[in-house]
Parts: sequence; structure tokens; C-alpha cells
Amino acid sequence: MEDNNHALFLWLNAPEHPSTMPLAFAIFFAEYAILALPAIIGFGWLRGSEHTRKVLLEATASGLAGLLINQIIGLVWQHPRPFMIGLGHTLIPHAADSSFPSDHLTLLWAVAFSFLMYRSPRMAGLALALLGLPVAWSRIYLGVHFPLDMVGAFLVAVLSTWLAFRALGFYMPVTYILAIRTHRVLFRKLIQIGLVRK
Repeated sequence: MEDNNHALFLWLNAPEHPSTMPLAFAIFFAEYAILALPAIIGFGWLRGSEHTRKVLLEATASGLAGLLINQIIGLVWQHPRPFMIGLGHTLIPHAADSSFPSDHLTLLWAVAFSFLMYRSPRMAGLALALLGLPVAWSRIYLGVHFPLDMVGAFLVAVLSTWLAFRALGFYMPVTYILAIRTHRVLFRKLIQIGLVRK
């Protein structure tokens, strides 16, 4: 399996001197596409209903659970990144830590899958899920991940989404109260003039 992982990586990885457009495209998706998450969650929280806010908290819990699972996997099984074994071309800097699974993709898909479980944010969930495809490609193209790291991210995202949903009764009541109280303190003036929901 590892031989196939390496072979597919070399097929998707950038050449030593890539063209400007594919390189710029890859860097954008690898480094900046993840910023869609705080933008969507932040806007949704400020303008959304109670139901929307609870979905956003659940999606956040799913994303955090996914990152925690990744950290545990990395502690148990250290899988080197391509540049750590001298494979392919690496075009962006990255810490020499475990590659499996991809944190970027785990976070993106964990939030996306949480949204897909509900009717109102389903289109946002679909958009984020599809956004994960060029993100996955770009991080392989730029030489910081293997293809199987992306498969791992998908599996962890599914698991973390399930865990966040199953544990709703445990964390949501207290989390929502704390989040709303913090929101009303931080945005008191904007709430008073109607720019932000109470």
C-alpha cells in the first residue's frame, strides 16, 4: 500500500519548476482556503438563529474533535512527510511532523459533514466538502502530504462528525449558554443598534 501511496504522490506532485498559474492556484488552496471556515462560522453566528448557532457549535466541536484525533494518531504512529524521506518536490515550508492524517482537510471536512446533516446549512456544507477536493490536491501537489493522508482525513472527519452529533446532549446545553453570554458581552453595542442578533 505504501508503494502505491508513493507512486500516486509522485504522479500528483509538482515538477521541480512548475508553471506560475498552477503553483499560485495550489498555494491559494493549500494556505488560504481554510479561512472560509472562520468566515462562514463567524458570519453565521452573528446573524444566525438559535438553531443555526447550535449547528455552528456542533460543527466547531466536530472540527476540534477531528484535530484531537489527528494528534493522538500522530503520537501513536509517526508517518513522515514526503520531504522527510527525500521524495518529490516541496514548494511550501512545513514543519517536519507526522503527515497522517491531514489537519487542514480533517478540519474542513469535519465542519462540512456537520453542516450536511442539517437542512438549512446543507448548501454551505456541500460547498465546503467540494472545497476540500482542491485543498487535498494542492497539499499533495506542493509536496507536504501523501494521498493516503487525505483518505485518513476523510475517515477522521466522518468519525468526529459522528462523535460530535452523538455527544450533543453532553456538551451543547452548557456550551451554548456560555457562548451566548460571551457573545452578548462582546457585541453589546452592535446588538443594541441591530447589526448583530442578540
